[in-house]
Amino acid sequence: MMILSGYLMGHFVSDKPLSLSASIVFEQSYNGVDGDSASSTELYALLSALSGLPIKQSLAVTGALSQMGEVQAIGGVNEKIEGFFELCKARGLTGDQGVLIPAANVKHLMLHPEIVEAVKQKQFHIYPINHVDEGIAILTGVNAGKRNANGKFPKNSVNGRVEQRLVQFAEQSRAFHANDGKDEKK
Repeated sequence: MMILSGYLMGHFVSDKPLSLSASIVFEQSYNGVDGDSASSTELYALLSALSGLPIKQSLAVTGALSQMGEVQAIGGVNEKIEGFFELCKARGLTGDQGVLIPAANVKHLMLHPEIVEAVKQKQFHIYPINHVDEGIAILTGVNAGKRNANGKFPKNSVNGRVEQRLVQFAEQSRAFHANDGKDEKK
């Protein structure tokens, strides 16, 4: 969670306090979730919740995360892709399914020929990701957004929506503390 907090503080509302506490739960997960490999997934879930934009459920995600939002290499990339592919194949390939992996792992790919063929036929996709902005755009279908000359994200971009929400949280916290809870005493 410290990496996620560091990313949020460095990327959004750097001039305001981060007024956010978040818990992430992976429903129906009976095994432990690897920390590093799941950190990009955790951030995508948090960005989705803050922006109000749903994430495509046909895509799997793996990748470690730096505080700068860089998606870093993970172990077991072939096995992770193959496992998700087998699940998709069992349910029926739709052409919408795929995996987001760290771009740094592409050189390590040694996939079963059936997966390579499914990718060639556009029945399954492998998206190499360098930065969380690339991944969130694929997962939501909405541009992540870059700051303009005035330091603002485009309003309807993922980053714009997240920053607006974090500003709301900061303002609500400031108003509450300025009021010192007087409204609750009424």
